[in-house]
Amino acid sequence: MWRPLSQRTAFKRSRVRLFHFATALVLLSASAVLTFAGEEKIVVTSPAFQSGAKIPEQFTCKGGNISPSLSLSGVPPGVKSLALIVDDPDAPSGLFTHWLVWNVPSPTREVAEKNVPSGALQGTNDFGKSGYGGPCPPSGTHRYYFRVIALDRILDLRPGANRQDFDKATAGHVVARGELMGGCSHYPATAQSSAATDDLENQRPRGNRKFDSW
Repeated sequence: MWRPLSQRTAFKRSRVRLFHFATALVLLSASAVLTFAGEEKIVVTSPAFQSGAKIPEQFTCKGGNISPSLSLSGVPPGVKSLALIVDDPDAPSGLFTHWLVWNVPSPTREVAEKNVPSGALQGTNDFGKSGYGGPCPPSGTHRYYFRVIALDRILDLRPGANRQDFDKATAGHVVARGELMGGCSHYPATAQSSAATDDLENQRPRGNRKFDSW
C-alpha cells in the first residue's frame, strides 16, 4: 500500500539528489578545465609584424585590405585539419570576426600573404562578406588576434558559414591552438579606403559575443 513520504524523508532524498547533481557539475567543470589545459600550444608568427606591434597599413582598411602571411610551428601530429580566425575583442558591439577559414590541410605551416590554403573554405565575417576584412577600428586602438586552431576532425560546414556555426562545429574538437596579436588605431575618414566605407566595423551589433582569451 502506497504511503506519502514524511517531510523528513522527502527532505533527505532531495538533499541526496542535490548532492549528486552538484558532484556531477564539479566533475564536468573539472573535465572541461583539464581538456583545455591539455591542449598543446601552436606558435603563430608573421614576417609582417611582431606580437603586440602595429599591424602594417597594407593589411588594414587604409591599405590593400589583404591578409598577412603567417607561419605556424608546434602543430601536434595526428591532427585532421587547421582553422584560422581573425577577430577583435575591443569592438563596441562585442567580439567582431574579420576572417574565418577552416579545413586547412593539417601539414600547412605557412599561409602566404593574400592567400587561402588550397582546399580550405572561408566563412562569412562580421562585415557580412566572405573572406578577409582588415582592421578598421571606429575609434581608439584595437587588438586584433590572428588565431590558429588544430582540430581532430574535418569540419562539415558549408562555405560562407558564420562564426556561430563555426564555434558549434569546433566545440570539443580543438587539440591545439595559438595566436598572434597586433594593434591598429583609428584612421580618419578621409584616410580610409573605399573598402572601409561599408566597414563601420565595430559599430554593427553582432550579438555581443564575449572574448575568449585563449
